[in-house]
Amino acid sequence: MLDPRTLVERRDEIAESCRKRRVEVDLDALAAARERVTELTTALNEKNRERNEHQKAGKRKLEPADREAHLAAGRLLKEEVAALEQRLRESREAFDGQMLELPNFIHPEVPEGGEDDYRQLHTWGEIPHFDFEPRDHLAICEKCDLVDFESGAKVAGQKFYYLKNEAALLDIALQRFALDIAMQAGFVPHVTPDLARPEVVSGMGFNPRGEETQIYSIANADLCLVGTAEITLGGLHADTILDEEELPIRLAGVSHCFRTEAGAHGRESRGLYRVHQFTKVEMFAFTRPEDSETMHAEMLAIEERIFQALELPYQVIDVASGDLGAPAYRKFDIEAWMPGRGEGGGWGEVTSTSNCTGFQARRIGARFRRKGAKKPEMLHTLNGTAVANTRAILALLEVHQRADGSVAIPQALQPYMMGCEVIEPRR
Repeated sequence: MLDPRTLVERRDEIAESCRKRRVEVDLDALAAARERVTELTTALNEKNRERNEHQKAGKRKLEPADREAHLAAGRLLKEEVAALEQRLRESREAFDGQMLELPNFIHPEVPEGGEDDYRQLHTWGEIPHFDFEPRDHLAICEKCDLVDFESGAKVAGQKFYYLKNEAALLDIALQRFALDIAMQAGFVPHVTPDLARPEVVSGMGFNPRGEETQIYSIANADLCLVGTAEITLGGLHADTILDEEELPIRLAGVSHCFRTEAGAHGRESRGLYRVHQFTKVEMFAFTRPEDSETMHAEMLAIEERIFQALELPYQVIDVASGDLGAPAYRKFDIEAWMPGRGEGGGWGEVTSTSNCTGFQARRIGARFRRKGAKKPEMLHTLNGTAVANTRAILALLEVHQRADGSVAIPQALQPYMMGCEVIEPRR
């Protein structure tokens, strides 16, 4: 959520941000709604002042006739105050709802455009060239008996699955491997709830309701299944004022993630790439405003370290304005090479890291107080995927496959796999 004062102070920047994001917003209507709130606040303050003066006057000795008139006037003032309070409450709720529709500002270096208009920042590793016809991860899973999609669909529906054999071990190994690297960088490990209240989900910038939501809601409970530990880690310091000396706060959260993936289809969404449930290790940070861009670079470096250790070639992209989520000021994605993606292979997103500046913090009330200062300030929040297990497993299987159907385990993961070096075919 943006500071309402920016509607006047940074109106042109808001308009440009919305244009670049391809979001339609009526800033004149927003400004008018804010003015109504201001006018009603002023009117309520003035009416309360009148009422206070009237109550003071009532403490003097009055004649019976004057006393009755005074009481009648007091009742009228009380009714007028109550009516103004109601109008102000309704106007403020309407204005706050409109403000929640405004996306964050955009970093000046973010490329303009849609999903395909990203800027490639750099690449790492060599795209594999096989001397055999490479299989996609579905064929590898079938040959090595690693994933049971049929039983997952029978038990829970399409896009659910069972990980089996070495795939189950890979899921656990990736969690601990990513956590170890994050902890070396000072991130404190957490296993978070898989559920959150709708106000926390909404506060973090996710839509818990409506036709376009990607969030599952729980029947007969005021709870939602989280799509990422970003929600639960951010909620840790909702309605909190931290001391400057505590910052930055680095958190690493392990959670199951649940997404409806409404509208997802096509070859690129097959198998493990786009599923309804997966395990993820998420990094999250609270920083001072002047430190958030440095933290953003730090998170990206950790993500790169993880995927270099997994020996997976990748590209880093600066996500274009029209593809940014509402909270993101700037977002970097790592896309790993996936040989089974499309004809001849292609890039597929495996991590993202976003600097959300003060957008989420204002919505959840996360603030800090500088040393010696009286007034608290909004924190900046950042998030970054250490590893999303299903996509990492997909890339590992496809990049490290061998002609005989086996798959090599990267050396960095072997200690977490009980020394397993190769996944052998079973079928």
